[in-house]
Amino acid sequence: MQGKPLLTGGCQCGTVRYAILEEPGRASICHCRMCQKAFGNFGAPLVNVDRTALRWTRGVPSEFRSSVPVARGFCSHCGTPLYMVEDGSENVEIAICTLDTPDAVTPQYQTGVESEVAWFKILHELPRERTEDYRTREELEGLRSLQHPDYDMEEWVVRG
Repeated sequence: MQGKPLLTGGCQCGTVRYAILEEPGRASICHCRMCQKAFGNFGAPLVNVDRTALRWTRGVPSEFRSSVPVARGFCSHCGTPLYMVEDGSENVEIAICTLDTPDAVTPQYQTGVESEVAWFKILHELPRERTEDYRTREELEGLRSLQHPDYDMEEWVVRG
């Protein structure tokens, strides 16, 4: 791989990993119905990355064409949504929360707001609790994660 990665990330199981070699572009949250379905969520937090600055360092994502001009990449083993890309675009929109350090990128605008779910606007008002607030120590120990850690590893055995 040329250059030192600025950011790294990948899917939940570790089958697919990537590196971003240049500063990413603008970040957004897309509320369109396709992004809602693709992410199984209120929308998709995405950041623009120049195609030439993106390297797949382990595995390759599978793709699903969600519309005529748009392909969406995901891990075929665990299903993690990884990106979307429009035909002819010089950019790939990487799913922000697949970054090893998702706080490194902050969404700057929202798009597709015509499909925004009504309750999105009140999320900040909902009561908040930490996992430790409703799980016992024994339960927490039983929740040992099987997902890939938030850093690159030379060796990794995919579980599950």
